[in-house]
Amino acid sequence: MGPHAVVLNAKAATSTPRPPLRFEAADGGRIRLRQNARTLLLAKVEQANQGVHLTRFEGYTSPLPPIPAAHHPNWPHQYARWLEDSPNTPLHPSRWHLYTRTAFPPYVWHAPDLVRTWPAAHLDWSAHGWHGIVPLRPLSPPNAPRVKAYRKRVREGALPPVLLWWVTAFDGWLLLDGHDRAVAALEEGGTPPCVALVRVPDEEDWRRDAAEMTESHGREKQGDLTPRARRDAHLARALAALPYDVARTRSWPLPGGAAAWDREAARAVFQFPGD
Repeated sequence: MGPHAVVLNAKAATSTPRPPLRFEAADGGRIRLRQNARTLLLAKVEQANQGVHLTRFEGYTSPLPPIPAAHHPNWPHQYARWLEDSPNTPLHPSRWHLYTRTAFPPYVWHAPDLVRTWPAAHLDWSAHGWHGIVPLRPLSPPNAPRVKAYRKRVREGALPPVLLWWVTAFDGWLLLDGHDRAVAALEEGGTPPCVALVRVPDEEDWRRDAAEMTESHGREKQGDLTPRARRDAHLARALAALPYDVARTRSWPLPGGAAAWDREAARAVFQFPGD
């Protein structure tokens, strides 16, 4: 990995089987996001898979510490270290890819796919997916003091990146850190610098894919290379071409199942269209 990406193998020594920040699921497309014992989000997938209705709650704590203004030469590596040590981390034993992302389709940050409403929202899958961003706390107004301070950093080119977590159940991103930084960058007419956190296939699956690609390349003509040089060339090509495919975001069984989710949703006066 270069200075703009890192692959992290989170083991039991640095993460827990059920992490502090985690998704729980029950029948009928019911989803809950919890941080330790606190519910942060309730969601339900529409019956025809046309989208997700969700609501969020106050109390979210970022897994990152306050970030200094100084530029860091390798933000993905720094964020990985902080996530490993955080009491509010989403990391569980698995393989994770953290990388700098600078380009997004224009609708992600500069259109309704950035969820600005609070607390309720609808993620619309009807147009071949979503790929938007769900903040975990209300976005500050443009004139908020912290936003104004961050706008100065944007102009200086010294804004630390926001942290996004790809969630397959939403077909989109959760904004884990940098809510005010994101607003500042947008108010300055740009796209926030980002570090993306994505779960990728585990080592065994990745090596199997690499072996399959190596075997496939091995059937191609390699000129006058020696057998060893040919094998090394096959492997190098396979590893270079191998993508870090996205693995499904893991969820755990929701204690009490659908009935418990329904009770919590009712207490939140949370009603879904069509139910």
